[in-house]
Amino acid sequence: MRRAARLAAIVLTAFAVQANAHRVIVFVWDGMRPDAISEDDTPHLTALARRGTFFADHHATYPTFTMVNASSFATGSFPGTIGFYGNRFWAPGAHGFDAKGVPSDFAAPIYTEDYAVLRALDDHYRHDLLQAPTLLERARKAGLTTAVVGKSGPAFLQDIHEGGTLLDENVALPLAFAKKLAAAGFKLPANTVHAYDADRFQLEPDNGAPTAQLPLVTLKDGASSDASDGSGAPPTPSNAYLMEAFLGYILPVEKPDVSFVWLRNPDSTEHLYGVGSPNFHLALRAQDELLGKLEAKLKELGMADDTDLVIVSDHAHSNVSGPADRFPLRDIADGRVGRPDAEWGYSVSGSVRLADEMTRAGFTAYDGFGCIYAPVMSGIRADGTPLRPTRFDDDGRLCGKPGPYTTPAYKVPAEITAGAFVIAPNGGSEYLYQPSHDRAKVIEAVRFLQSREMFGAIFVDARYGRIPGTLPLSAVHLANKRSPDIVASYDFDADAVVQGFKGTEYTSMSNERGMHGSFSPVDVHNTLIASGPDFREGLRSSLPSGNVDLAPTLAAILKLDLGKPDGRVLREALRGRDGDGLAVKAVDVASDEATGLDIRRIDGSSMERSTYRFVLKTRQVDDNGRTYTYFDQAKAERR
Repeated sequence: MRRAARLAAIVLTAFAVQANAHRVIVFVWDGMRPDAISEDDTPHLTALARRGTFFADHHATYPTFTMVNASSFATGSFPGTIGFYGNRFWAPGAHGFDAKGVPSDFAAPIYTEDYAVLRALDDHYRHDLLQAPTLLERARKAGLTTAVVGKSGPAFLQDIHEGGTLLDENVALPLAFAKKLAAAGFKLPANTVHAYDADRFQLEPDNGAPTAQLPLVTLKDGASSDASDGSGAPPTPSNAYLMEAFLGYILPVEKPDVSFVWLRNPDSTEHLYGVGSPNFHLALRAQDELLGKLEAKLKELGMADDTDLVIVSDHAHSNVSGPADRFPLRDIADGRVGRPDAEWGYSVSGSVRLADEMTRAGFTAYDGFGCIYAPVMSGIRADGTPLRPTRFDDDGRLCGKPGPYTTPAYKVPAEITAGAFVIAPNGGSEYLYQPSHDRAKVIEAVRFLQSREMFGAIFVDARYGRIPGTLPLSAVHLANKRSPDIVASYDFDADAVVQGFKGTEYTSMSNERGMHGSFSPVDVHNTLIASGPDFREGLRSSLPSGNVDLAPTLAAILKLDLGKPDGRVLREALRGRDGDGLAVKAVDVASDEATGLDIRRIDGSSMERSTYRFVLKTRQVDDNGRTYTYFDQAKAERR
């Protein structure tokens, strides 16, 4: 009987593999804006968009962070369903090491773009970091092979329980694969040595650091990037190595049925130099060149006709900037910020340190960071004076070492006082935790956020009841026992233009010139293009779609059972299916008004307005009686 059962299982597995004859490759262009597709910078992607299906109304999951959207790719669900809130969130009590073998500080909000940190978090949550099955787990259960290559963190999250082949910027997994890759003549990520005991594996003496990025080119202040630089996109060499390993060994030798290739361009370059900068265009061209090599390799291997190729971004990207009337764009000359240039200048504002702003307003707040030196992006006024003057820690007592700073340290103490807030800075949105769950303090913090022009939509955990000017976390699929108490999007200007591209936003304090994570329509509307035997040719779909739909759609193609994901099958784009019966309608959801506010600009001046609310714009798709909601934007209104 046992032998017969085993034989039946083998036959079923063979049948599943035969039934799913089409391989799938998902190529993630991190931070790719759909309006950046062009004949000049991305000719291969432009051709693919014409040849296959282009999703013209595609949506990232909010908050529009990399790791949040990586979890949606992995599971087909939202944070509220799976309980995952990266890029940075607070998980006190966890313990473990990072990819460099250094102990991680989980007392502070932890940054999750690191496979070793994700391992530790998965251990902390009893191997249930993602509270839903993943596409790759279900693929292997059906007898398919999988591979993941690329950016540390989001790549690993696709295969959180490590059942397939994985190569990211820090590690090659499992050990047998690492040895085979090395034996094939490929160098390995330098941090691979921290993944294995020395008696089991060591790198070759000439291995080097193949995933190292090009150094940042800065202004003469040594902290701010020189946005006018055109010497190269920092991730390009690392990306080239990762794609070479995929095309030269993994694809032809391992022959995975389902692959994810997640590369940093243009995102890292957008962060460092800004959208529209010279290096931004170089990043697009480098990424497109790798797409061309992938397509050529598929033809060479005879795989082009039976491979579904999906190009998707985790989110789009905005430039960081405050209002240009108070902080005008400026040129860059001789390594310094120069004169105002409204047409082709670069931003000199937009970074906000919420822990500092709240402390100035009388709150107790910590973000886990030490002193930050951001002499340009913290704001240069129209008269040329800095919003946050540079100060100096001469003896290192404040910052840990001597040097300049613009905001002091807000490290999380061992004992957090009652009423204090722990903030997880995430760029375009902030997570606020109130450990004692004091409703009065939460209301006080909400009114503070509403009274500052830098903040937009505000969502609050349902345990605090109705708070004027907010919506519950559940309104945007964020409610979970692991959720923050408050999620606040920074405000944005979707029409402001920097370097020829629309869209600016405020962000968490840093020297970065580009950011995402907000509820701006620019951040939300990202890229999805699909081509291959399972997708329709020459289709430009105007139906709403989302990153949360990718896994259910691929599961349908591969005939996998993904359980009950939040996303839908994009049947309007699949051959042999159609979009009949899909009804779409626009629905706006408004918070009520918060009144009696003393509303202040980022420079502290009064706006002479006293009320706040925000409007959440959505589009809803009805598919055979089930409604799927896509969030277009959430914009604050102060009257």
